[in-house]
This record gives sequence, structure tokens and C-alpha cells, in this order.
Amino acid sequence: MTQIRDVIPVVGRSGFFNRDLAAVKAGARADGFAYRGTPLSPGFQKIVQPGTAISVVLLLDDGQVAFGDCTDVILAGVAGRDPLFQAEQHLEFLRTVMRELLRGRPVDCFRSLSEEVEGLVRDGRRLHTALRYGITQALLHAAALSNRCTMTEIVSREYGCSIPTAPIPILASCHKEDVQMIDRMILKRVELLPHASFQQVERDIGLRGEKLIAYANGIVERIRQIGDPDYRPRIHLDVYGTLGELFGEDVDAIACYLGELEAAVRPHELLLESFVIADSREAQIDAFRGLRAAIAQQGSAVRIIVDEWCNTLDDIRAFADAEAADYAQIKTPDLGGINNAIEAVLYAKSKGMGCCLGGSGNETDQSARITAQIGLACRPDFLLSKPGFGGDEALMIQTNEMRRTLALIEVSRASSGPSG
Repeated sequence: MTQIRDVIPVVGRSGFFNRDLAAVKAGARADGFAYRGTPLSPGFQKIVQPGTAISVVLLLDDGQVAFGDCTDVILAGVAGRDPLFQAEQHLEFLRTVMRELLRGRPVDCFRSLSEEVEGLVRDGRRLHTALRYGITQALLHAAALSNRCTMTEIVSREYGCSIPTAPIPILASCHKEDVQMIDRMILKRVELLPHASFQQVERDIGLRGEKLIAYANGIVERIRQIGDPDYRPRIHLDVYGTLGELFGEDVDAIACYLGELEAAVRPHELLLESFVIADSREAQIDAFRGLRAAIAQQGSAVRIIVDEWCNTLDDIRAFADAEAADYAQIKTPDLGGINNAIEAVLYAKSKGMGCCLGGSGNETDQSARITAQIGLACRPDFLLSKPGFGGDEALMIQTNEMRRTLALIEVSRASSGPSG
């Protein structure tokens, strides 16, 4: 039985930045990649600042090393999320309390120990989601090393999942201004694009919605120009609540506008994320249910995705039970322990709600690889490309991780099958 011999926390870089959405929404002016003005959200020293990470390294008693990375999302503190993750503030806890808790613990099984970490309370509060995220990644990695198998197989065994024979589709998260990056994703035949980021109404959407329609039309035209004749990616746009701001949360007007947007992307399927960011989870559920009904009444095929206020396993269950969205963005760092992300995908599927096993560009190569392994076991509709927003690097990391894993599983099954 393999046990944890020691725990070593190491501060590192995340794959992107944190951004103070409250300051951006309040009209902060962009200055290149930075924003001028005073941050409004707790913990921020600047409106845009580099993200941080902590690698939780587990030294196992058989000499192997497992690790996971603690990270948060770009828009920390928004719509019920934990506040900005500041790595240095958590090192002492990891070096003392967490080290003593984990030393000597067996790692052959993942689920029970991860649920224990998920339930920890310190000073009357649960651990920051970033801590739970990174520690449970390390535990899954350790379980796979202990059992001499892939992380996908651990999840499959402990949660009763069936493993596919092909990689999960990936949504390429692109900078909307980076036309060459979008070209590269088209040439690589990524399954969904461009995600992008539309955060200010006048700048990104247009006061009549004309800028977003023109942008979507331009994406489709570019696919026609340089894409293979049979290439039909789904078009995914994340509008960060701006349609709710533009149309005063009038769901009939929004549904009508989405009909125009859908026409602009034909023959591609349109997925639209976060049309509104309400003041509470209940209000978000009501708004999403209302828009789904309005879209259905118009006979439109556009599909809506919820992100904000759908942060935890309990949130995802609530949206699925209410049939409030076509898809949930299961943003892995927001759920804390990766055991929650696993259960979220499985619950959404059981209720007929689609899901993206997503996350954030602010993650790391390790969290991206582990998410890809989880995805192979849970089989969400698609993954979000991460870390960073370079496109090529994230697509490489996740695709190669899935293909290597599937090849190893195939060889393992062949060698363990009946002989001659």
C-alpha cells in the first residue's frame, strides 16, 4: 500500500492573469493588455495582474512523485466565486496543517481521501477552492501512480464510468483580436471556436448588437475561406452578461437577437455563454429558464450555456434540476476538489443537460492534463482549451494527453485479455 511520505508546496506561475471584472464593467479604459484605473475587487492590486499557482508535491514512500496545481479563474470573486487566490497567503497552511494531515495516508484510492479534503473546515470556513483543486489533483495523480495505471482508469473504476475510444472535442479559447490564432485553430480543425471574450457592451457588442453579429459573420467567412470543405465547427461565443445589459434583461428581445446571430453563423451551430449575470443564483436560473422558453417558442436552434452562478456541485445540480440551460460550463477551479467536477459531469449527463468540462486560461499544464484525463472517464460534451490563450499550446497539451492515455489503456486491455 503506497503512502504519502511528505508534502512540499511550491509557488509557481499560472497560465494567464486575474482580471477585476467589476472595474472593467465600471468603465476602466484598456491600455494595451492592461487597464487604467483603480481595482474594485478585494485582493487586486491592479485591474489585470499575473495569476499565481502553488504546486502541491506529494513524495510517496515508494520513491514516486505526484503533484497537482492550485489555481483560480481569471475573473476571481465574481458571482459567488471565492476571492482572488494569493499563493503566498496559503503556504504556511500547506507546510503545516495539510502536511500533517496527509503524511502517512495511503493513496491507493482517490475518492474517499479527496472527499475528506473537500470537507475540511479552517477558521469556520472551507478551504479556498484553489487549494482544494490542487490538492485533489495531486491525490488523483498519486492514486494512478500507486495503482500503476492512468488517472482516467482510476476515475472510471471509482465512479463507474465507461472510457471512450476517441478524444473529447475541444473548444479553442481564442483572443478575438488575434486573427492569426483563429486562422491556426481553423487550419487545425478544432471542434469548437472561438470562445473569445465580449465584456463591454459598446466596445464588444455594439449598441444595436451589430458588432457581435459582424464578428460572428467574419468567423464563418474565414472558415469558408481557409477551412477544409467538410469542416463544420460549432461557433461558441462568451458574452459575459453583456446581452442582459444591452437589452435590459428582456428575454424576448434577447431571443430575437440570438435568432439574428444564429442566422449569421449558418450553417454552423451556435452556442452562446453567459447572456446575463444576475444578482443571485435563483435570479440566474429564472433568467436562463425564461430565455430557453423564448428560444423554443421562436423555433431557434441556438444553445445557451451557463457559467456565472453555476460554480459549485450544488449549483450545477440546481441548474440541471431546473432545466435552466442547454449546457453548463463546469469551471473546474471553481468547484474545488476535482471529485466535485467528476460528479458534476455525471449529474448533468444524468439529467440530460450538456456540459463543458472547462476551467480557465489561468490554470497550468498539470491541471490541464488532469482535466483531460478526467474528461476521458466522465465524457463531457467538450473540453475548454487551457492553460493560457495561445491556442496551439493548450490544444497540443490536452489532445496529446488524451491520445497517449487512450493508447496506454488499449495496450493494457490487450495485455490483460485472454491469451491465444
